[in-house]
Amino acid sequence: MDMAASLLACGVDPERAVLFQQSQVSEHAELSWILGCLTSMPRLRHLPQWKMKSKLKNEGSVGLYTYPVLQAADILLYKSTHVPVGEDQVQHLELAQDLARIFNNRYGDLFPEPRALLSSTQKVKSLRDPSAKMSKSDPQTMATITITDSADDIALKIRRAVTDFTSEVTFDPQTRPGVSNLVTIHAAVAQITVEAAVQQARGLDTGGYKKLVSDAVVQRLTPIGQELQRLRSDPAHLQEVLLQGTRRARELAAPVLREVQQRVGFC
Repeated sequence: MDMAASLLACGVDPERAVLFQQSQVSEHAELSWILGCLTSMPRLRHLPQWKMKSKLKNEGSVGLYTYPVLQAADILLYKSTHVPVGEDQVQHLELAQDLARIFNNRYGDLFPEPRALLSSTQKVKSLRDPSAKMSKSDPQTMATITITDSADDIALKIRRAVTDFTSEVTFDPQTRPGVSNLVTIHAAVAQITVEAAVQQARGLDTGGYKKLVSDAVVQRLTPIGQELQRLRSDPAHLQEVLLQGTRRARELAAPVLREVQQRVGFC
């Protein structure tokens, strides 16, 4: 429910987009099982998410191992042609492309091969470790900015963001990852180019630039946070949006799954 409220607050229009809970549309799991039969274990083993998360947990579950196949099912079930992804998800999308190709070659053309839609801000890095991506699952609360953070929290997190000992603000992700991450964040929330963000930082040291960045983030996130609070106060509306979305998703998913089942010989 909170995720639905967050998406709506960020501007997703339920009149133009189908917003639903994946777990309420069983066709996702059914297609995932079929696609899993077309996937090799070495193919999944080399995906970055499995490598990273299985190390963190010391051992990985079957659910984690096969999760990219479920992601592929999420995409292919609706015959998606384009998918907005971050840089870290490109390899998972490539799995969906491979599975579409394998299925089409074996059972006849059905699925388009989805293409990645990459924004100019493909990856935002952790405020505490600019070599890693910013993630909501990061145990360090100071590493991540959320849309529910207060203005004071945002200012504190950015003020304590890891940078370096050079006061001038420049953009060089290889040699100055921390400062470059702040430039990326500034450019994204202000909807300007990286070059324009660096230009605005002229005459500022990193301390002054952090203030500029935090002000820009607060300005961008405050109306989203206010809308999120409004939506949270009306759970009946959120439930209705998800219910309507689930109905629409099933209408789209059911005929595709039936076609898949017929082609593989299930019916």
